[in-house]
Amino acid sequence: MKKILPFGCSLLFTISLVTSLKSQTPTDAIMMSKGLICVAVVYTNDTWDEYWEGELLRVNGNVGTLTRQTIMPMATLGIGERFNIIAALPWAKTESSGGQIAGTSGLQDWGFWLKGTAIDAEIGPGSLTLHGTAGITGPASNYLADYGPYSLGLGCADGTLRGILQYKLNMGVYLRGQAGYHLRGNARAERDYYYTTHGVYSDKIDMPDAVSWGATLGTWLFNNSLKVEANYGGFNSLDGHDIRRQDVGFPSNEMINTTIGGGLQYYFPGIQGFGFVLSAHQVLTGRNVGKSTAYSAGVTYFFPVWKTDETEPIEN
Repeated sequence: MKKILPFGCSLLFTISLVTSLKSQTPTDAIMMSKGLICVAVVYTNDTWDEYWEGELLRVNGNVGTLTRQTIMPMATLGIGERFNIIAALPWAKTESSGGQIAGTSGLQDWGFWLKGTAIDAEIGPGSLTLHGTAGITGPASNYLADYGPYSLGLGCADGTLRGILQYKLNMGVYLRGQAGYHLRGNARAERDYYYTTHGVYSDKIDMPDAVSWGATLGTWLFNNSLKVEANYGGFNSLDGHDIRRQDVGFPSNEMINTTIGGGLQYYFPGIQGFGFVLSAHQVLTGRNVGKSTAYSAGVTYFFPVWKTDETEPIEN
């Protein structure tokens, strides 16, 4: 059977689809105030029926339509005026409409991030902020990393450093750019020999490092109760190899894509702490990835863990 490991199994890609009104992600400019915590649960449905085999966009009847469903609980805690902690632990399920290979389900990759504010200054008719994020993700269960396209994740540790620059007008419109470097550890195959561009007598898979980036244009409306935004971004492996014709995909493939999407988030003024998020994203171009369409929906709730004199409403 022809197999391909689609992009979208890494935790950071899943998180990048979600922007929570009274929460935050490792790629946005939201900071929780000291003493506040936000918890969120987000469901994502990601499907593709075409993929890039190297630069060749093709279909595969033995796979048909590949569907990945993810339920991701996450939490953000304000531990200081300029520092937040983010944690996430998603559960995923994969299945396809064709072929005889069964999908799988289980915990995907845990993730922890420390997010800090380096600059927060009033400039002209708005404010300029610069944030930095440092984090790490890794397998939360003993899933098969080389079980493409059904694998729950890439099966490797991923340490990330990211910068986030945003300028927001006082009227609510903002423009944000972010970029990150992913330093990856080895993944592990379920055998002691495999072939990429050459034979390897080991169960260790040398994973290429990667960079990810994005730009977002958005605005707050209706007295800061509704946020609407559009974004464009990408992901680039810095090494790796193409899927060979009529060969299987592998975790260390060179994975490249660009995506476009958007979302909205709404905070209920009459229900303290509650909100919901909706988003959609489409892969536009790629290499060794699925041409996927993803939809996300979730709920958020924030509340004080401890009260301080400095605890204030959350700012974006």
